[in-house]
Amino acid sequence: MERYLKDSAMLNYRAQEIIDLIDAHKWADLNEFDKIGAIYDYVQNNILLGYNKYDNLTATQVLKDGYGQCNTKATLLMALLRAVGIPCRLHGSKVTKVFQRRLMPKFMARLAPPLIVHTWSEVYYNGEWLSLEGVITDKAYISGLQKMFPEHVGKFFEYAVAVKDFNNLQIDWNGESTTVQQQAVVEDLGVFDSPDEFYSRYKQEYRGLKKFAYENIGRKIMTNKVAKIRRHLP
Repeated sequence: MERYLKDSAMLNYRAQEIIDLIDAHKWADLNEFDKIGAIYDYVQNNILLGYNKYDNLTATQVLKDGYGQCNTKATLLMALLRAVGIPCRLHGSKVTKVFQRRLMPKFMARLAPPLIVHTWSEVYYNGEWLSLEGVITDKAYISGLQKMFPEHVGKFFEYAVAVKDFNNLQIDWNGESTTVQQQAVVEDLGVFDSPDEFYSRYKQEYRGLKKFAYENIGRKIMTNKVAKIRRHLP
């Protein structure tokens, strides 16, 4: 398990900001189950769903932004877990862009590649690897969506959520895997010791004007729309 506890350029958990955060919440004093749960809850609900400029931010950069999406939240979650001695790894994939519909502006939907790089962290607990993908969407955002669609039953595949049953989401840590976007996965890229290793091989397929449009316009529109939904203002 030692390889799943190492720091890296992206998992920079020896940085003072990370040390101070862990000390402030006394996460290191908890038992294994509660360490995972407390850190998971923090990244899920204190680092709100939002779209960062880059995927390969360090853990401290994500913390500074104060918001994140699948890839950046996975990095911060891994750094915090490893800092308190919890083994974890990264699982990479590609997802269809379709599940971002009604959240992604139409011009970005046209510019975006068909498949988008998507990652989540996996934690080693009770003798098995468990997915912690459900950390991506904060509960306030999910609550806003459920108020928008009070009568929706079954599969939900839009607004950055891709699940089989919208009314029975498994996004809380209870010792089992959590998921919120798994139904959008179309290509499994395998597991990696660190996000550094993953991003040395895989990057979003944005180039030139498309990349500029996403980084400076598209992601901001999406983040603002998420905030409105969170406030129940669709």
